[in-house]
Amino acid sequence: MSGNGVHREREIPGSADTELVGGISEEDMLRAQLYGLLARSLTETPSDETLEILRGLTDADDGTEIGKALVTLGALAVRTPRGHAQDEFTKLFYGVGAGGELTPSASFYLTGFVYEKPLSELRADLTELGVGVSGLNNEPEDHIAFLCETMHGLITGGLGSGVGLAGQQNFFRKHIAPWAVRFFEDLEGAEAATLYMPIGTVGKIFLAIEAEAFEMAA
Repeated sequence: MSGNGVHREREIPGSADTELVGGISEEDMLRAQLYGLLARSLTETPSDETLEILRGLTDADDGTEIGKALVTLGALAVRTPRGHAQDEFTKLFYGVGAGGELTPSASFYLTGFVYEKPLSELRADLTELGVGVSGLNNEPEDHIAFLCETMHGLITGGLGSGVGLAGQQNFFRKHIAPWAVRFFEDLEGAEAATLYMPIGTVGKIFLAIEAEAFEMAA
């Protein structure tokens, strides 16, 4: 998919092990890497390996807004001990009692509740794609990390073999476009977010670019 503002020169550290089924363009590889980075960052409390990947982003500036946000993320990761990063993740997404500051699921953003119609519609589409519906770390499948991981798989061919750009576009429009930019804006501005603030920025900018590119490709 061309013209989406993702520069081909950049390679996201830690994403070189992305498995390809068939050949994809360098630009689509970068899209997959960005989805993979978002998925990894939002799946669970950050491991040492995840933090090392984020710390490798300090030279990712290619003059774009995403590049600048990635450099900010890398610099913050360098200064953030693992324990502090894990505490921040917990405050943002789990918290104490009723839950964390944010609920990163389509159902919540679209209906105000979890495990609602957006989740059942997603599960039906995942079944058609031949993707398991077991969720991610006990989270429902409409969790933003699962959706980003699914987009990664659709781009690389690891999931939904043969869906092509049209399949990516359909999945994005149905399950990500209606709400995910709002989530990343909320993450960017969350009270507990320091390390995760630029993750919000990256997600917000990247998904806006994706939406525009899919519109141009329609």
